[in-house]
Amino acid sequence: MDLADYSGQFDPEFGYDKLSKETLLKLFKVYAKFVQRLDGFWYVSVMNKCGNDVAFECDVNAWRGAQPFETEAVSKLLNITGHDVATVVKFLQAQMLTMVFACTIDLKNSNHAVLTYRNCPTLRALEKEGTGREKMICQDWEPEYLGIIAHYFNPNIKVTPVKVPPRTDLTTDISCIWEMKLDPTA
Repeated sequence: MDLADYSGQFDPEFGYDKLSKETLLKLFKVYAKFVQRLDGFWYVSVMNKCGNDVAFECDVNAWRGAQPFETEAVSKLLNITGHDVATVVKFLQAQMLTMVFACTIDLKNSNHAVLTYRNCPTLRALEKEGTGREKMICQDWEPEYLGIIAHYFNPNIKVTPVKVPPRTDLTTDISCIWEMKLDPTA
């Protein structure tokens, strides 16, 4: 069966395997947005109760613990193997949250890529808030976060911010740009 939705009567045998590919992709995107928003709501809840420094520390520690699990699990499931930048960007293409951030990847060669993130809901929310938290998240944490992913495949891959918030022009669709490089002789 390839259901477009789950309208109609209750099906005691319902499962995702009954949904069409198109519906599964839509559902996957909904869950990607859910995870991103859950992280945001969690962060703000801790921030309101304990302050931004504690919230930031807790959030970073949570992602430091969780990201290696996702990287390993998705890579094993999809048989993403290798030690170059091309392997890292293959993982990023498969990563659920990449859908939320509308990432485009310019793979220059197997050891060099430029990632451009557009439509970052987190950045938009931080800019709307107007407290400057985007510096902590985008400049301080994001390089380490992308490094956790890159270093799973090769600890010699260097992640460099090319353009990161705060943005001076809020009308641009570019949230941030990152470069990943691997010196093949390293």
